[in-house]
Amino acid sequence: MEVKTHGRVSPRFVGRPIELREGEAVAELEALEEMAVDDRGLIHGGFTFGLADYAAMLAVNHPNVVLASAEVRFTAPVKIGDLMRAEARVIEKRGRWRRVEVKVSVDGRTVLEGFMDCVILEQHVLDKIRDKESS
Repeated sequence: MEVKTHGRVSPRFVGRPIELREGEAVAELEALEEMAVDDRGLIHGGFTFGLADYAAMLAVNHPNVVLASAEVRFTAPVKIGDLMRAEARVIEKRGRWRRVEVKVSVDGRTVLEGFMDCVILEQHVLDKIRDKESS
């Protein structure tokens, strides 16, 4: 299956697709030294969240998909060198709205889990902003 969304995203900071099926995706991201917040190697949670977000976008796989809201919880820390694996699955569809279940793990240990609500817009999100500014 072809990746139709987030074509210019950096695999270094958001992850890379590993598996892609209709309504499901798996992406991975290695925790790098520049992601750490302290000398002990703790990774900033924003990178873990970013990977989960990217996996959710891949599960929806539409050029105009955006994240509308998220309900996630961090369940364990991530450290430099960890390989994070995000699994995302569309569990509900209503019109252009999608609810995606997400889980990020390291070596089988869950580090983030929850739900992300995604919306497929009729046009690119930046086009919508320009249209409002022109009015």
